[in-house]
Amino acid sequence: MKNQESNSPLVELRNVSSGYPDHVVLSDISLSIDQGSFVGLLGPSGSGKSTLLKTILGTVPIFQGEILIDGKRINGKRPRLGYVPQLETIDWNFPVTVQEVVMMGRTMNNPIFPWYKAEEKLRAFELMDRLEISSLADHHIRSLSGGQQQRVFLARALISNPRILLLDEPTSGVDIRTRHEVIHLLQDLNEQGVTIIMTTHEINAVALHLPWLVCLNGQIINSGKPEDVITTDTLSKTYGADLPVIQHDGMPIVVETPRKPDHQSQHETTDPHERTHA
Repeated sequence: MKNQESNSPLVELRNVSSGYPDHVVLSDISLSIDQGSFVGLLGPSGSGKSTLLKTILGTVPIFQGEILIDGKRINGKRPRLGYVPQLETIDWNFPVTVQEVVMMGRTMNNPIFPWYKAEEKLRAFELMDRLEISSLADHHIRSLSGGQQQRVFLARALISNPRILLLDEPTSGVDIRTRHEVIHLLQDLNEQGVTIIMTTHEINAVALHLPWLVCLNGQIINSGKPEDVITTDTLSKTYGADLPVIQHDGMPIVVETPRKPDHQSQHETTDPHERTHA
């Protein structure tokens, strides 16, 4: 992650351990992210991907170590960070429109909330238009598709012109076309100078197409370019399971082999009294 503009990283974690009051999730994390980087955090559920984003955001306790942004130790408010949460964590029953959600991104910087300046509203519509959701401005957020909801929260994060954009599973729960569009949009933002850090659980569909990966499972297992990180050894240590990797046109591909049902499993699926319903 070479920085072309500065000798110091934009974000730096030094021996950081963080988590929640009742348990430590991440231990002894040291990580440097340069201005203009596009970084994917990869690992199984519970590995600390979301916690690492929240550690940078400052919303979870840090038990040891320190975080520096622009070479300055951060205590409290982080400068110009945009955050897009997992869609699954949002209460969709809250009565709010698309435009209102986008404008929430200005709340922290607006001393006269809920009234906004004309230029702030113009900025919101410019973003919504760019993300192709301006026609949905007055729609209830709950009525949108997953891809549209993702764009709304991306607009909310971008309205404050962040230097750093943090995204938690931005392609989760969307169809292939929407996933493709989201990744291309993030690549465009990155080319415009926005530093992006995102979590993902999709190795072949997403992680392999990102410039830099960090494999996590409570600690950093490995980091580097996809072709250097997506290996059987690294994935075994990250996921605690055998994930074979093959090469296809010079690109590593993870082979996911379905488990063959044993005799007992076959018997259980034929007995309606033994089925588990979702």
